[in-house]
Amino acid sequence: MENASYIGRFAPSPTGPLHFGSLVAALASYLDARNHDGTWLVRIEDLDPPRESPHAPGEILSQLHACGLDWDQEVMYQSTRIDAYKAHLNKMADQNVLYPCICPRKKISGTYPGTCRGRTFSTTDKPYAIRLKLRHRSVTLDDLFVGKISYDTETDVGDFIVRRKDELFAYQLAVIVDDCEQEVSHVIRGADLLSSTPRQILIAEQLSLPVPRYGHLPLVVDRNGIKLSKQTHALPIDTSSPLRTLRFALQVLGQDTQDRATNTKQLLSNASRQWNRSLVPKENQVHDK
Repeated sequence: MENASYIGRFAPSPTGPLHFGSLVAALASYLDARNHDGTWLVRIEDLDPPRESPHAPGEILSQLHACGLDWDQEVMYQSTRIDAYKAHLNKMADQNVLYPCICPRKKISGTYPGTCRGRTFSTTDKPYAIRLKLRHRSVTLDDLFVGKISYDTETDVGDFIVRRKDELFAYQLAVIVDDCEQEVSHVIRGADLLSSTPRQILIAEQLSLPVPRYGHLPLVVDRNGIKLSKQTHALPIDTSSPLRTLRFALQVLGQDTQDRATNTKQLLSNASRQWNRSLVPKENQVHDK
C-alpha cells in the first residue's frame, strides 16, 4: 500500500535561488507525500562546485520555509556523501562493468556510440571519465503522470558517465545512491529529468538497490515555450506573497487554488487533502507572471 512507507523528496541543485518552475516541482512532491501520509525530505545536490552559488543552499531553504514547505528530517548535502559514492563506484568496478572514456564531450552528439568501450584503466594515461557499460535491453518505466515508457539501452540511453573527467561524481550515480540511503519511495520531479530515469534505474539494478516510483511533471515555460531555469535567468519566487505564489503553482498543477485559505498552513493542509494526480496537466504550462 502506498501510504505504508511513503517517503518523498525535493532535491535542488544550489546554483541559485528557487524560481517558479522549481517551486512547482517542490509543491507537487510535498503535496503527494502529505496526501499519502508520508515523509517529505529535502536534499541539496551540491556536487558541482563550479556551477554553485555559496549562498544558494540557505536561500533555497529560506524560500521553502517562507512558503510553508517544511521538511521532516535533517537536510542531506551531497557534498558530505563522497565516501558512499566511492564505495558504490568501487562495487561496480569489481563487477567489471566500468571503463575509462577520453572522448571530449563536445564531440559527442546524441547517444554515446561506445568509442572507448575497449579501453582499460591500466593502459589509459590521459584524464578520463568513467562510463557504465550496458548490455542491450529494454528499460520500462511506469510513470505516475506520463504512463508507461520503454527505453532501449542501445538507441535511447547508451553507456553513460558515472564519474566525470574532473573526478566529480556524476548526477546519475549520486542521486540513486542517496535515494536508497534515504529510503525514498517516490520521486516527483520535472519532465526535464525524464531521460535521467532509465539511467538511474540501470544503476540501481546493477547495484541491487531499490527503485523508487517516479512521476514526471509538465514543465513550466515562458511564452516562447522555453523552460524556466536559472540558465535563462528565471526570476526567484516572490516569498513576500507566499499565498499568491502557491496559488499560481496549484493552478499550474491543475489543482484547486484554495482561494478561501488565509495562510500557508491552511492552504497546504487543504491542498494536501485534495491533491489529485489525475488532474495534473500532461502539457507544459506557460507562466509569465
